[in-house]
Amino acid sequence: MRAFVAVEISNREVISSIKKFQSEINIKAKTVEPQNLHFTLQFLGEISEEISHKISQALQTIKFSSFKVNFKGIGAFPKMKFPRVIWIGTDDAGGNELMDLAKKVENVLSPLGFTSDKPFKSHITVFRIKNKIDDISKEMEKFKEYEFGSQEISNIKLKQSLLTPQGPVYSDLEEIKAT
Repeated sequence: MRAFVAVEISNREVISSIKKFQSEINIKAKTVEPQNLHFTLQFLGEISEEISHKISQALQTIKFSSFKVNFKGIGAFPKMKFPRVIWIGTDDAGGNELMDLAKKVENVLSPLGFTSDKPFKSHITVFRIKNKIDDISKEMEKFKEYEFGSQEISNIKLKQSLLTPQGPVYSDLEEIKAT
């Protein structure tokens, strides 16, 4: 099974604000469905059922307190002139808390052979772009400092990702709550 560790976006006002942003941008891109909005703390790739149980046990050892994240600004990977992904960022404080949480996840999973291939960047993917599109910097400029709302982060989840022709379908394998 394909899996990852994530923080889901569940605040209805934030989701509504993101949906409004997605509807106002006129680009050839696939929008990420509201139920799939999340921060990926660590992508795990294909894992077995047996490894899934070991990951769940390791994740249960993580201790963290709930914290608030403000969703703010937008960006693109690799860059606005040639975007493949458009994302929403966070405030510094919330972003740092998410980074600390991602480090805790990596620390408990590295003994099982899981390490991150790139540094954690707190972002929520909201568009995926398959075919090359023109420079969208001007259109995105007005959202550079846009505030999408905030959410209390009080859990992390081990998620399964089933890829379908209609897009990914995520399901929960394990939930770890803040202490």
